[in-house]
Amino acid sequence: MKPRFSTLRKILRVLFVYDEEARLNLFELFPPLKSFFANRRYFALVRTFGDIAFTILILAGLFGPQDPQRNAMLFVSWGIWWTGIVLSWFFVGRMWCGFCPFPGLGRLLQRLGLYRAQIPPRWITKYCAYVATLLFALIIWAEAVFHMKYSPLATAILLLSILFGATLLAVFFKGQAWCRHFCPLGKIIGSAATLSILEFRADHEKCRGCQTFACKRGKDGLSGCPVYLGAYAARNNLICLVCGHCIPLCDRDSPALFLRHPLKELIINKGRHLTCTYIIPFLLASQVARFIQEKASWYQAFKESLFDSEALAFSFILVFMFVVFLFIIRLGAELFTIYEDELFGRFSPMVPVLVPLAFTGELVYRLEYLPHEAGNFLPTLGRQLHLSSLERLSFQISERFIHFLLPLTLLAGLAGAIVTAYLLAFREFEGLVPRKNFAIIVGLACLIAGIYFYFVIIP
Repeated sequence: MKPRFSTLRKILRVLFVYDEEARLNLFELFPPLKSFFANRRYFALVRTFGDIAFTILILAGLFGPQDPQRNAMLFVSWGIWWTGIVLSWFFVGRMWCGFCPFPGLGRLLQRLGLYRAQIPPRWITKYCAYVATLLFALIIWAEAVFHMKYSPLATAILLLSILFGATLLAVFFKGQAWCRHFCPLGKIIGSAATLSILEFRADHEKCRGCQTFACKRGKDGLSGCPVYLGAYAARNNLICLVCGHCIPLCDRDSPALFLRHPLKELIINKGRHLTCTYIIPFLLASQVARFIQEKASWYQAFKESLFDSEALAFSFILVFMFVVFLFIIRLGAELFTIYEDELFGRFSPMVPVLVPLAFTGELVYRLEYLPHEAGNFLPTLGRQLHLSSLERLSFQISERFIHFLLPLTLLAGLAGAIVTAYLLAFREFEGLVPRKNFAIIVGLACLIAGIYFYFVIIP
């Protein structure tokens, strides 16, 4: 019992006591976990299951009933699948991307030799963050304007569009160029993975002197890293898919999965990466816009004033809120008093403060849909499959439980924001941030959280 208690104590200490150097090698603590990653058959089985389920979802959306009360693919897509992805951000980072079904067709074409085995040119690397952010904005906009949560056809078209992008780039470039550069879901998952309690990293002491770089280039007929990274180059969670592809390629036993404090990467990066700089304010803006669209009593009148156009009304609010959050990020940088370093370059310290709020906000938005619709899933499936026995299995999750769960999730996000602000202000920038400035930064975080609380408690 003592060794187990000692391990549990180490785990809790790493998770709840901030120490930039503290982390636990999960492959050493749980050897079967390493075996799972090293055995590619396990991943292949999971991916095959995902590909089959994904195909069924698309077919159900294209050819199934278009009545939302008779097509269960909507709840599977928006309730189970997307909510599950959002939840995974906090625990396993980008591991979902290792199982994602979107690159499946492209991988098949590459195995058949129907592709150009080239690396994407430098200009793609330079501009991909902007393109991916625009694509993500388009998805959120289309979801809201076309009410995709209630349209099987629109949902299927969205899935097919992402599949087309992933397949097209798989034909032009080797590996998973879509996942590395353009996938809008990959970019948001990568940004969210900065909050993950896991990180996949190499032991650079073991990597020293390596001449083959097999983890990136491949060897013995095995392809290398699907996103051209390699374990030795994984220094953050933005790109690495946590797919374990490099483990059987490395003869130095270097790659490993580590448990860490969830705020570690936010503090280290300080909002330096371009992806987070645009994704975070847009995600916050889109959440407020979606809450206003669905819950604000004045939204209908506002829409009618704009020719009764959902597209115009939602777009106006989305752009306005995006500008507001960009202003808050700029204001936060001024309040921190430091946002450029000769060695570190320019960074945006308010971004990591907002990251916990942005991603718990998205989780709250998705969780509000999931419990409300969960009780209708089996009856909907019964109507779709003409199984009357399933139609009687309706249930309802208590509103009291939902109104407890959602504010609790928001409180966790607010706590993360405040702790991040404290660590930046009084550890990283010790002596540089006046206490009144810190109080204003916390006030801004509380104001944003208050907006979410307001919409969450509206029935």
